[in-house]
Amino acid sequence: MRKSVIALLHTGYWILYLLLVSSFVLIIPHEQKTLSWAMLGRILFFSPISFFVILPGIIGFYTFYLCLFPRYLNRKRLMALALYGIAAGFACASVLLCLSSLLDIVKAEKSGEWDARIPELVFLSFLVLIHGIIGLVMRGFVTWYAEIKLKEDLNKKHYETELALVKSRLNPHFLFNTINNIDVLIQKDGERASAYLNKLSSIMRFMLYETKAEKIPLTRELACIEEYIDLQKIRTSNADYVQYSREGDAEQVLIPPMLFIPFIENAFKYASPAQAGHAIRIRISITKEQLRFFCENKCCEEPQTNQQGGLGYELIQKRLLLLYGDRHQLETVNRNGIYQVTLLLDHHANELYHH
Repeated sequence: MRKSVIALLHTGYWILYLLLVSSFVLIIPHEQKTLSWAMLGRILFFSPISFFVILPGIIGFYTFYLCLFPRYLNRKRLMALALYGIAAGFACASVLLCLSSLLDIVKAEKSGEWDARIPELVFLSFLVLIHGIIGLVMRGFVTWYAEIKLKEDLNKKHYETELALVKSRLNPHFLFNTINNIDVLIQKDGERASAYLNKLSSIMRFMLYETKAEKIPLTRELACIEEYIDLQKIRTSNADYVQYSREGDAEQVLIPPMLFIPFIENAFKYASPAQAGHAIRIRISITKEQLRFFCENKCCEEPQTNQQGGLGYELIQKRLLLLYGDRHQLETVNRNGIYQVTLLLDHHANELYHH
């Protein structure tokens, strides 16, 4: 949804609320039988009404809209949302009452008069919660609409995405090169050639069958990556051509299939010649909160950032956005002949961390 439309929704809501408050002001008896627009404005914005009716609404609405929704409701933590919502309502009401006393909006000099302000505390808390709930509804609508639009845009490119996925899975250039390398190796070292052939078979099985699942164990994706790197190493005797490392426990992590492989394919595609040292560096780090993927390659030619391993870079971004929303970070850097990709994933996004 466009920012201008979201701003229009907010503006419309507050105009309607001011009209509602104005109607109540007009109903209340005044010394003057008729109120001018200027006088009505002074009553709304420069009187206790603004402090006890308008300000709590603004605080409650945007506290829930900006803070509680992304932190709790968007992650389906409903119990925490209810508890923190009630706490926020009472906290905001208490602060407003204290400010009203400090600013001498409503005098409460005697300690006994504070007991009489309990109804005001309840009323302000209720007002904050009502506006907060409306803020949650509006933020939910905006988020829902954005997801619908994203899915529509993704469906429009469904055919080319499927075609790109098929090409990426078959990857004839990698397949032909690997078969030729194994064929040459058969006459020199049959046992080693057989091991590489098993790795190739495992990769093909993974790409043709296991990638159909919505989520797969991270260990299986990493195994495929390691087999892929081993097969790429056949064409070079340089032990320092590829540096691969992984840290952390991957046993209980689930991820969508082929999330990292397109970036690695791209690295090998544009990397410096096989004789170069440290041409490719791949590092994967797993913690309880986050999964970090880093891939770097020295370029023998300028990488095409819109094509990553047979999948368009734009499609990869859309896929990550659809799966992880704002709980992922993808950064690419192309500087001084070195191309880097850094991808950070929140384990709790889409419940990908399997407890």
